[in-house]
Amino acid sequence: MPGFPGNNELQKAYDTSEDYPDLSKHNNWMAKVMTKDIYAKLRDVRTKSGYSFDQAIQTGIDNPGHPFIMTVGAVAGDEECYDTFADFFDPVIDKRHNGYSKDAKHKTDMNPDHIKGGDLDPKYVLSSRVRTGRSIRGLALPPHCTRAERRAVEKISVDALNCLKEEFAGKYYPLSNMTEAEQEKLIDDHFLFDKPVSPLLTCAGMARDWPDARGIW
Repeated sequence: MPGFPGNNELQKAYDTSEDYPDLSKHNNWMAKVMTKDIYAKLRDVRTKSGYSFDQAIQTGIDNPGHPFIMTVGAVAGDEECYDTFADFFDPVIDKRHNGYSKDAKHKTDMNPDHIKGGDLDPKYVLSSRVRTGRSIRGLALPPHCTRAERRAVEKISVDALNCLKEEFAGKYYPLSNMTEAEQEKLIDDHFLFDKPVSPLLTCAGMARDWPDARGIW
């Protein structure tokens, strides 16, 4: 991908000290955790799918951050990244969540009776949404996936959503062939999303091939 040196084999001809990024003006967790020893250990390492450490940290290098806004500054390209680059990702995750050790487990509570609040005054709240993310084992994550993998994620997701019945049933609208009428209605309903323009996402390769294999249910 443009801007990523991670798969340039000529990189190995240079000592890691010559390749170490200038993080002197950075304010993100990548820069806080990064050391020359970590970079020296991980620079030439690849996951089985070919994702490199430089690819993981590129968005944090290109986006130094803001003095009052601490961003992560790194992305994983596949599931294996969390093991292959554990010396880096473990402390980043721990610091980002203000304490989340390597052996920590997410706490799950699916009982709706435990939900507190939710009474939103319609005078002030027009719409709201809950955002979550899930990945599919065996397929690379958005910063690294191929077009074929992205389309496979789309198919798996749509096939699963098509199994929903009654009040949960719906329709999938692929962005690539959405009609103007459908687009306007989804905009009016505050559902439709635009192509990512944030440098944090574009520098991570998240907007590649837009709008291929993107859509809304």
